[in-house]
Formats: sequence, C-alpha cells, structure tokens
Amino acid sequence: MAHLKTMFRITVRILLPLSLLTGLTITFYYGYPFSIKDHSAFLQKEGEGSAELAKLHGYGSKAKLFCKEKGFNTATCFLIDMGLPAGKNRFFVYDMLKDSIISDGIVAHGSCNHIFMDTPEFSNEPGCGCSSLGKYKIGYKYNGNFGTAYKLYGLDSSNNNAFKRNIVLHSYYQVPDKEVDPLPVCNSLGCAMVSNNYLKLLTVKIDASAKPVLLWIFE
Repeated sequence: MAHLKTMFRITVRILLPLSLLTGLTITFYYGYPFSIKDHSAFLQKEGEGSAELAKLHGYGSKAKLFCKEKGFNTATCFLIDMGLPAGKNRFFVYDMLKDSIISDGIVAHGSCNHIFMDTPEFSNEPGCGCSSLGKYKIGYKYNGNFGTAYKLYGLDSSNNNAFKRNIVLHSYYQVPDKEVDPLPVCNSLGCAMVSNNYLKLLTVKIDASAKPVLLWIFE
C-alpha cells in the first residue's frame, strides 16, 4: 500500500502541472455541493487530529494575547497551518473566546515561481512568488483580478514585505471546497488563496468586525 501511495503521488506531481499548463482542471474533485455556513470537517473526524488540535489551541492562545495587546478583534482570528498537506483543510477560523475551531477550509500556498510545488517553501523577498510565515493584519477590501480580495499587512520580519508584494487574501475557482488529499491543489503566487465559497464565509466574518482581524500563517 505504501508503494502504491508513493506511485500515486508521483503520478499526481506529473499530471497536475500539465493540467495547469493546458488550463484543464480535475473537475470531479471540484464539483462538491457546499453550504455557506460555519462548519468544521476537521472536528468531525473522530479520534483524528489530536496533535493538530493541540497545536491550533497553542497558536490560538498566543493570538488572543497578541490581539488584546494590539487592539485587534479578540473574538475571532484566522490560523493557517502550512505544516499540513495542501489537499487537507489547513485554514481555520478560530474562536478565541471559546478556544475552538469554527470552520476550516482549503488554502493554497505559493509556487515560488515554479510551475508547481506540492509542498511550500517560504520567502519574504519581493517577486519570489512564495508564501511567507508570520502574523498579518487583514486590511481593506477591494475588487481585484480574482474578484473580492483583502490586502494583507505583514506584522513580522518574516512577512513585512507582504503589502508591497501585493500579497492578499482572495479566492480562485480551482481551489476545491472539500479535502482532496492525497491530491494537492493548485498554487498561488504567495497569496492566501481559498475557494470561492469559503471566501464568502470569511467575508462575513471580516466585514462584520469593527476591529482588524488577525491572520497567522505558521508550519
């Protein structure tokens, strides 16, 4: 089974870049019906992810202290764990009041200007095309090349070029609504890129907040 799984991943690494180059999509993975409401598939997996939950609670506790000190929204923050495979839900809406996950979704990582990367590498250099680790303030909403998007302001030395790199939170039609692991998903150019439907859920959270919302990318 391990051998078959390895061969499957190798096949995916070959075929997915070709599909991106030709503009084709693996549509049978992207056609799931999706309800626009808070949900957490991660929490529904009984007996799975206890280490990941502990990790998220740890970052949630640190986020709570940071948000209180810096005048951010102290009820809700967004956590992205790039240590998880790209085909798994790794974008989490975290309730800092209840120390719990409200919802989770797929998020793409940067390609670092390669045709395709199934695991992320990180850089803060302008033009690198990579994701950057660190805390971000979610800034103003605008209508960009991919529709609704939010400017991101890097708050750490590891991501302080985010604004001038045009790193934003936005959606893309090729990002699926549900987990596809062991398949990966398409890459961004360093932006936090989610599905169209998941951004609608996030938009409700962001737009309803009177204070800035924290987004934290870690691995």
